[in-house]
Amino acid sequence: MRENSAGMRFDSALAQELGISRNAVESIFDNGDCIWAVDGAPVKKSDRVKVGDKVTVLIREKETQSIDSAPLPIVFEDSEIVVVAKAIGYAAHPSPGWSGPTVIDALKQSGVQIAHVGPQEREGIVHRLDVGTSGLMVIAKSERAYSSLKDQFRSREVKKIYHALAQGHLDPAIGTIDAPIDRHPKEEHRFAVVASGKPSITHYEALEFFPAVTLAKIELETGRTHQIRVHFNAIKHPLVGDLVYGADPRLAERLAMKRPWLHAMELEFRHPATGERVHFSAPYPPDLEESLASLRRSIGG
Repeated sequence: MRENSAGMRFDSALAQELGISRNAVESIFDNGDCIWAVDGAPVKKSDRVKVGDKVTVLIREKETQSIDSAPLPIVFEDSEIVVVAKAIGYAAHPSPGWSGPTVIDALKQSGVQIAHVGPQEREGIVHRLDVGTSGLMVIAKSERAYSSLKDQFRSREVKKIYHALAQGHLDPAIGTIDAPIDRHPKEEHRFAVVASGKPSITHYEALEFFPAVTLAKIELETGRTHQIRVHFNAIKHPLVGDLVYGADPRLAERLAMKRPWLHAMELEFRHPATGERVHFSAPYPPDLEESLASLRRSIGG
């Protein structure tokens, strides 16, 4: 659960944490497939999260089996950092309310030694990807690396490149979305462009056009929660498969997309020990590759 969940309904808080729709969460509650408990006492979906609550979510086995929990390939590792290609279905770190796999636990099980710095449950974590987003993450293995990387993310020195499949044809093909983001004024599990929000800047470039969709390269200048998803929804080009932020469910079904089509493709930063710029990239996972192949087959067809 995110730190700003206090005061939210439990179903809204879970939707925010998992990056899925509130309707999907309500279905889990209603089907009895998910049980929330605070200090061992079950709660209803309409109850509110309180400061200090220790929340546990129990998800029946049939529900967890649907989560893509593929292995986490290690792209790079030395004494200071480890770079992984996160699969969907993984949270960045353990947290109250999440019973699925995490990047930190997967690395520990692989024998990777992570720095005991920062909050205990987030040791080594300097940035996060949503559960439903695949791609590159860097994790600190030393206190020096943790401090350096946190500073680099804070000062916007880290280059973060994503690829996304957006509905419609982006026009202009190259552009910048500069619009403040904050929590949605009416829907607690979502974020939105609001005048009083935090400054948020997203740069994009169309890479390939298909019928009704655009493959885009995206560079984040800031790193707000759900930033790419919110910004592309705001310009009327929601990401394919992102039902939380306005995607067409029929298109998602046609392309077999069960999550937002979004991948953290490239990551570049100063190495904490040497100070030299290092660059990493990760290929698309199978679900994204197959959706693109389906689009290309339809064109050639």
